[in-house]
Amino acid sequence: MNKNDIYNLLEEKNIFHEITEHEAVYNMEDLANLNLPYPEYDAKNIFVRDDKKQNYYLITVKDDKRVDLKQFREDYNTRKLSFVSENDLLNILNLIPGSVSPFGLLNDKDCIVKFYLDEDFINTEKGLIGVHPNENTATVWLKANDLIEIIKEHGNEVNIIKL
Repeated sequence: MNKNDIYNLLEEKNIFHEITEHEAVYNMEDLANLNLPYPEYDAKNIFVRDDKKQNYYLITVKDDKRVDLKQFREDYNTRKLSFVSENDLLNILNLIPGSVSPFGLLNDKDCIVKFYLDEDFINTEKGLIGVHPNENTATVWLKANDLIEIIKEHGNEVNIIKL
């Protein structure tokens, strides 16, 4: 799914969302330089795999958090983790670096990627999350619970975690 497909899906499902179009961003520092309406709900996405390339994980946290992959490995009983290659990113999620997003899971035909979402997105007053619509030239703001439902409906495993 591309950006317009994501927008159409949200409209078809009648899901509350706001869209902020912006220049292309490739990291959290670039994003911080934009004048976004809900910067406290920005998401940082980390796409990793185990050392045997048997398990893939998309970890989504608030932008001010660090993910300790060694701790994640211990907490969730995984093998050694490392970042996926650009080739795997393209083949599995049909994304390029800088555009990693939970919406990319909708391109995961075999639903092999396990999604781990920081519970802090759900436990806020507004319950919002801001993620790319599979392109790094926009941010979509929607309820985290709606995002979870979209991903579950697609068939990927969803885990809500405390980081």
